[in-house]
Amino acid sequence: MATNSSKASPQWLLLAIFISSALYNVNGFWFKLPRTSLSRGLREHYPRILEQNIPDGFETFFYNQTIDHFNYRPESFTTFRQRYLIYSKHWGGGQAPILAFMGAEEPIDDDLKAIGFLTENSERLKALVVFMEHRYYGQSVPFGSRSEALNNTNNRGYFNSAQALADYAEILLHVKKTHDATYSPVIVVGGSYGGELATWFRLKYPHIALGALASSAPVLYYEDITPHNAYYSIVTKNYRDTSETCYQTILKSWAEIQRVGELPDGASILSKQFKTCTPLRNENELRDALAGMYSSTSQYGRPPENPIEKFCGAVDKATACGNDILCKIAAGVFAQKGDRPCYINKPKNRTETDEGWPWQSCSEMVVPMSIDEKTMLRPVNIFNLTEVIDQCQQEYGVPPRPNWITTYYGGHDIKLTLQRFTGNIIFSNGLRDPYSAGGVLKNISDSIIALPTVNGSHCLDIVKSNKTSDPDWLVQQRKTEVEIIEGWIAKYYADLKAINK
Repeated sequence: MATNSSKASPQWLLLAIFISSALYNVNGFWFKLPRTSLSRGLREHYPRILEQNIPDGFETFFYNQTIDHFNYRPESFTTFRQRYLIYSKHWGGGQAPILAFMGAEEPIDDDLKAIGFLTENSERLKALVVFMEHRYYGQSVPFGSRSEALNNTNNRGYFNSAQALADYAEILLHVKKTHDATYSPVIVVGGSYGGELATWFRLKYPHIALGALASSAPVLYYEDITPHNAYYSIVTKNYRDTSETCYQTILKSWAEIQRVGELPDGASILSKQFKTCTPLRNENELRDALAGMYSSTSQYGRPPENPIEKFCGAVDKATACGNDILCKIAAGVFAQKGDRPCYINKPKNRTETDEGWPWQSCSEMVVPMSIDEKTMLRPVNIFNLTEVIDQCQQEYGVPPRPNWITTYYGGHDIKLTLQRFTGNIIFSNGLRDPYSAGGVLKNISDSIIALPTVNGSHCLDIVKSNKTSDPDWLVQQRKTEVEIIEGWIAKYYADLKAINK
């Protein structure tokens, strides 16, 4: 049962989200897995998008959701309030389509501001738009509080992707029922982890979702399907393609950071040179911050701006630095981040994603990543599953299931498996996005379509459009996606008409 709350408020808290990870110990220090979420990258590089108001017309509802969809123990029937929002401004009613956004590892608030694909195409498709919030995030937290939901080992066990997909199935069926839309075709849309959810929803609930648009979904970044160094190999390629000189400077900088850091006052020297917001405790903090920046600038980019070009342009033009490598790297940091009072080690509040995603990564979303000699980051860190299992066991009291994603959803031999099993999935990937290495980059069948773009970045196709700055290739990509979806819907209506003759 759902209850109408109020119109979505533009005053909702904006949350910064990017690198927080399943914490695991590799070669003696905490290794941070680059996050898949969109919001942190937008906030860092394109904050104006998240400063916009939520589009007028969204209404907020809450569904009394079942905590455990897969058991019949008495406690399984416990319910919690799960938030979803509806935008009906252009809905045609009756059998008109429904566009449903799959919330991911963050509150839904920023998605309402950043994601434009659904609302921007709702008039053309005469579609009802639904945004659904992932369980354990935002206002969709069970057991009364985040502390009780996340810190209780039994309560935390209901926090997984299969339960989230079943949540979305219940909400969508409820929306169809309350809107007298039994035969309205549903297209699910998601980005990154949400794109994986959209893909898996189409596979698991084909009777609910006619099709899926999975933007930047790394559905193949599990086990050994994708080389473990693939993410950082693309980071390296992005920088090397931009400037060989800049790339070489970055390579040399790691040893210099280590050398200066080992001086008696090394941390202080590095803090002053990089204008840190809080004093560095050691050189590792600087190294981690730079690694995060190199990943972030590769993963996110919105034309016509290019954060890597900003960085490398400043590095290559820093002639006043002479042979001072760290002076050049600092110049790049300052140019890329713009005019600020400080640049590195800025204090930040712990976000809901910082609390939730480590559990998801330590339970089922085990993405194996390595930094090896072929990449530009240092030190070398090779993924070690035994250490991941040990660390997750220590952190949460249970070991991860590193093979569960491929067991439950598939992934191995994906073309052979899916080409005759399902259809109506668009896999869109920007090839500058390091996570595209784990995406589907070639067509699987006539209706499982890959749309890679050479200059695209993470989830760029579903972010709000900008008529003045979006390049022609991005405009065409979005147009192609809509036309494919229109084809699915037209065929569905033809099938429905034929069946009802």
